[in-house]
Amino acid sequence: MNPFRRPAPWLALALTLAAAPALAASGPPPGFVLTGNADLAFTSPDGATRLEQYMKDSEDLFGVKWQVWARRGDQMTELKPEQGYGAGFRFTNDSQWLVRLQKTGSGEQDLFLYHVENGAFVSATKKSLSDLAWAYFYARPETKHFAKIDYHITANLMKGAEEGYRWLGVDWPDNRYLVISLGGAFDKHPKNVAVKGLGGWQCRYDLKTGKFDVPKTFAKTNAEALEWEIRR
Repeated sequence: MNPFRRPAPWLALALTLAAAPALAASGPPPGFVLTGNADLAFTSPDGATRLEQYMKDSEDLFGVKWQVWARRGDQMTELKPEQGYGAGFRFTNDSQWLVRLQKTGSGEQDLFLYHVENGAFVSATKKSLSDLAWAYFYARPETKHFAKIDYHITANLMKGAEEGYRWLGVDWPDNRYLVISLGGAFDKHPKNVAVKGLGGWQCRYDLKTGKFDVPKTFAKTNAEALEWEIRR
């Protein structure tokens, strides 16, 4: 008997399927309808992935649900989590990373990060990218005592990720960094001030290492962001 003979074909197939990512050819469940809004349809730069957004309507505004599905060939995968609004998306130029700009309420937004694994987009971080960015903000020496933002809490992906943020005058590697801007307002503020809060504090996320930093080129903008207010 040859102890190194190849396993039966059916066993090899079973092992292959077990190692494959969870893909679904059926798409969203009943009740979800593909939106006809062209602004909510996105295609990766390499043309391999198309994002489709489906809505389940409800008489209760808070009961409306949205799902995002990535179609790649004849396979579809859901980009979780399900949300109450449609979303915007930006791919890196190599089509390997995807950022979801997710509205969560009036003037509020979260960010979610996905990465291609075994031919499908999956969540790249356990927590949302915005939660990680806020945690980084409040952990820094110059901001750890900054008061908590009350409303209009927003995390935004700065434009230019596709071109390595050349417009900032930097020479960063392509498909490596994301620049995130954090903002929001305080519910309580002086009477002579109409709005006070955080006005677009910036940090950089390294897709290779999964770490944040603040390049020196952001120093002036960030100092102004910490003092942001609109007087009456």
